[in-house]
Amino acid sequence: QVQLVESGGGLVQPGGSLRLSCAASGSIYSVNPMAWYRQAPGKQRELVARILRSGTTNYADSVKGRFTISRDNAKNTVDLQMDSLKPEDTAVYYCNAGVLGVYYWGQGTQVTVSS
Repeated sequence: QVQLVESGGGLVQPGGSLRLSCAASGSIYSVNPMAWYRQAPGKQRELVARILRSGTTNYADSVKGRFTISRDNAKNTVDLQMDSLKPEDTAVYYCNAGVLGVYYWGQGTQVTVSS
């Protein structure tokens, strides 16, 4: 079993920054990929950013140039640095990780962007 624990959500004003962190633990041999998704009220869950063990990344168009995903392969952690936040970034953010083809989810952390 794999557990994902997220931290770092909260309330921030438009234009501000937040950093989300996720740590994977449990029966881990190789975690790949690691990703962040988000789900706003009344909307479907969507991919925000994904990173492979190689460091290759991809981002949703809506966050390109504002968000940066990074990972520490030795610690099985993934971070999401979110800058220039907008009200439309408000959502529950979920960490996602693949282990030998099985995908796991964290419990989610709320990010609210509001003045």
